[in-house]
Amino acid sequence: MMTVTTPALLFPAISLLLLAYTNRFLVLAQLIRQLNNREGDQVRDLAKRQIVNLRQRIVLIRSMQRWGVISFLLCTGSMFCLFVAWDLAGQWMFGASLASLGLSLAVSLYEIQISCNAINIELESLENREKADQ
Repeated sequence: MMTVTTPALLFPAISLLLLAYTNRFLVLAQLIRQLNNREGDQVRDLAKRQIVNLRQRIVLIRSMQRWGVISFLLCTGSMFCLFVAWDLAGQWMFGASLASLGLSLAVSLYEIQISCNAINIELESLENREKADQ
């Protein structure tokens, strides 16, 4: 039999995950502002590729946050259901909470892959500068 404390175990994990997602979003927003200031009116081809990458990452981070919040709400609902002795509903909500958390983590994994692609674009820029200097 599941008790109220079972879903409560997810609260710290989900909270930390949402904090990490928010930090990723804030860093991304800062990168966009820096890119905007650096490029000005003339946007290079490399910057255009970065813009596409950054836009895609913003969409993914929003999705990560959305699934994380849904997981948090379902976890809270599960605790409520278990508290009022609606055990089956509480168990189903907890399962849905875990599934939502899994979706959030899967989207996060994909966003990390795209983030690595962004770093490769920057490395390409450095390599092009190095070739031009030679």
